[in-house]
Amino acid sequence: MANEDSLLSIKGLQKWFGKVHALRTLDVDVRRGETVGLIGDNGSGKSTLIKILAGVIQKDEGEIHWEGKKVQIGSVQNSRNLGIETVFQERGLVEGFSVSKNVFLGREPTKFHLIDYKKMASESDVLMKKLGLRIKPDQEARFCSGGEKQGIIVSRAMYFKAKLINLDEPTRALSIKGVEQVRSFVKELKKENIACIFVTHNFYDVYPVADRFVVLSRGEKIVDIEKKDVPSVHTLEEMIIKLATRE
Repeated sequence: MANEDSLLSIKGLQKWFGKVHALRTLDVDVRRGETVGLIGDNGSGKSTLIKILAGVIQKDEGEIHWEGKKVQIGSVQNSRNLGIETVFQERGLVEGFSVSKNVFLGREPTKFHLIDYKKMASESDVLMKKLGLRIKPDQEARFCSGGEKQGIIVSRAMYFKAKLINLDEPTRALSIKGVEQVRSFVKELKKENIACIFVTHNFYDVYPVADRFVVLSRGEKIVDIEKKDVPSVHTLEEMIIKLATRE
């Protein structure tokens, strides 16, 4: 990986939960603007990795390099300051808040020391239209569909110039239309040169939008392959099944 393209480089990452070895000497790289499909069953280590990058939990061993520099991600704020936004399924929204309040949650603009609700509404409206969402800034999040909720979170990352957004099982429990919406959002992130780690256990959901696939099993990386080297989702599925049966 060329240095100028490197955004995130993880080397020898390890994590234990008591006697459970959740991550085993894991190496993962992400390039600028790249969409990585992070695939694995429950207990594979996907969520543990994402929580470490989000600053929710800390690694036990290994190094994390961000834009070529070694960093410590000790908190959620550390992660955000680097330019990392993480969405844990549907927990990234306050259901009773409006779309605009959710977009600017915790980072509300001010004018004369007061929250600038007018700016929040106008900026949110622009973002929703850019993502092709027909929802109003004052609509409460609880009345949005699953796909629309993901769009609100993606718009937040775009507005605050995130460099990497982690989507944790973003298509879980969504309709076919909702899954297509999420894929459209990921494509929009790519246009903005925002990298994305798309976490899923479903190959079919991520295959159309991923540039590369990283597959975890029991805390270890068993596949790291470019999409151009995987002619179809069936090929990827067969490859993983063969590797899994060897374990």
